[in-house]
Formats: sequence, C-alpha cells, structure tokens
Amino acid sequence: TFWRRALSRKIVRVGVVSQLLVHPLKSGKALSVALAECLRTGLKFGELQDRHWMVVTEDGHMVTGRQEPRLVSLNGPSMEELKFPVKLSNNRVIDCRLFGEDIQGRDCGDAASSWLTRYLNAEKTYRLVHFEPHMKARKPCETDHCSLEVVTVRAKNMKLKCKADSWEELQIGSVRLKRVMACGRCIFTTVDPETGIITRKEPLETLKRLAHH
Repeated sequence: TFWRRALSRKIVRVGVVSQLLVHPLKSGKALSVALAECLRTGLKFGELQDRHWMVVTEDGHMVTGRQEPRLVSLNGPSMEELKFPVKLSNNRVIDCRLFGEDIQGRDCGDAASSWLTRYLNAEKTYRLVHFEPHMKARKPCETDHCSLEVVTVRAKNMKLKCKADSWEELQIGSVRLKRVMACGRCIFTTVDPETGIITRKEPLETLKRLAHH
C-alpha cells in the first residue's frame, strides 16, 4: 500500500501497489518481480538494475522506443540468442548523452552491437552500454533519493482525493520516497510491448478522456 504525506504530515492512503517492474534495458521489456531492493539509482533485482543498460548510436546518443519501438521486445525468432557477461571491466567506457545530459556507459562489445543493428534493421550502427556505480550519472542520482517511477491508474469508478502530481512524499511499506519531479504522459506508452508496434493513440486518448470525467 502506498500513502501520501500531506503538508499537515497526516498520512492518507491513496492506493495499492499492484506490480513491481524492473526494466534492465531502457525502453526494453519489463520484468515483473515479487520484491526488489530500493537503491539510489532505482530498483535492483539480483544482478539486474533498472535501466542500467541502454542502446546508443555510435556517437553516444541514447536510442529509445520512441525511435525504435521494437526495443520493447528483443526477441528475434530467426536470430541467434545473444549472451554476454554482466560485468565487462576490460571494455571501453563511452561518453553518452541522455536527455541532454552527459553520462557514461561501458560498451558491451561488438557482438551485442551487431545483434542490435541487425535486429532493428538499422541503417546506422547501434551499440549497447552498461552503467556502473562509479560512472557519471544523471543529476537525480547525485541526490539521496531513489530514482523510481510511480505510475498511477485512475479508473472511471475511482476518484482519488488528490492529484498524483501534488504528492510530495510517498511511503510504500517502510520505504519513504520524496517526489523529485512529475512526468508527463509519454508517447512511449503507445508502443505495444508484445509486438513492438507504435500507434501514437492509445492509451493516451483514453487517459485524456478519463481525466476530464
């Protein structure tokens, strides 16, 4: 159960956690987990940490499902299975750009690059990078707050006592979270995670309609 802490410091129940999702690859398919460790850089499940792998162009610019919707499901039926170690300490570190910020990532090798480029049928070369704790990260990771996205769903027959973007703190069990920023509705939600096809309509149109009821 998660709660909102109002200015009066009164705790109000506003919902129930229905799923914990870890996305090892940015824009990749989610892994549903029963429990996860809440770290400063996001959720961690075993060796998998949320959005610690990312696809980039050769010059280091991020590639997401907005540009390549098929990233949501890296499953090539006619392609060989790709495996590589989680830790690649001898590989080079690449300077990357993520939403206009300078970050770093360790290159995951030519085999991963070739696989992604062929799978996405890209005219340019893509590379896979992995973030490590000592590397330069996004600004939110420089704070003491966990980087975590909370997604709220508002049904037709359900009225929340307050808007989700008005919450300053959340408490989930014994874990307390402070809101860093509110995120607008993203076009990436219109990508079907099973097919990798982007419609650019649903569920955004339905959510917009519900918000006015």
